[in-house]
Amino acid sequence: MAKIFQVTARAGMTRVIEPIARTLLRWGVTPNAVTVTGTAGVLVGALGFGARGHLVAGALIVTVFALTDLLDGTMARMRGGSTRFGAFLDSSMDRVADGAVFGAVAYWLATQDDHWGVAAALICLVGGGLVSYVKARAEGLGLTANVGIAERTERLIIVGIGGLLSGLVVPWGLTAALWFLAALSLFTAGQRIVHVYRQARLADEGADVSG
Repeated sequence: MAKIFQVTARAGMTRVIEPIARTLLRWGVTPNAVTVTGTAGVLVGALGFGARGHLVAGALIVTVFALTDLLDGTMARMRGGSTRFGAFLDSSMDRVADGAVFGAVAYWLATQDDHWGVAAALICLVGGGLVSYVKARAEGLGLTANVGIAERTERLIIVGIGGLLSGLVVPWGLTAALWFLAALSLFTAGQRIVHVYRQARLADEGADVSG
C-alpha cells in the first residue's frame, strides 16, 4: 500500500531542500548540528506554544523544524552517507520530538477536558513509538520494515493540520485528526509486523532447507 504522501511529493520537497543543504555544508554546518537544532525547534513549538493552546503558532513552528529531518538526511548523503552515530542521533532525536509533540497536545486537551482527544493523543504516542520500534528491531535482526501508509513525516503533517484546523476554524479538528492518526499508526505498525513476519518465515524456511 502506498504512503499517504507519494514519492513524487517527497522528491519535489527534496529539490527544495538540496540547495539549502549545499549552502549549510559550505558554511561548515554538520548534519548532526541540524538534527539537534531541529529537535530544539520542535520542542519550542510543542511545549512553548502548543501546550499553552497557541495551536496555529505551534503547528507552524513544529512543521518548519520537522522539515530538518529531510535536511539532515540530505546533507549526510551529500557528504557520502550517514555515520553510525549520525543515524543513532537522528533516530533518538526523532523520539524526543515526537514525545514532545504528542505530550504537549495531550496536556492541552486535558486542560480543555477533552478526554477523547487525550486518549487519541496517547494512542498516537504509543502507536508512533511502536511503528519506529518495529522498524529498528527488524533491522537489528537483518530484516527490513520500511513499509507502511503513515510514517513519521505523515504523522507530523496530520497532527499539524489538525492543530491548524482547531486554531482557525474547526474546534474539534485536532481531536478528529488525532483519532484518524491513531488508526493509521496502529495500521502501519500492523503492516510492518506482517512484512517482517513474511521475511522471517522465508528466512527460517531457507535455513531449514539448507540445514
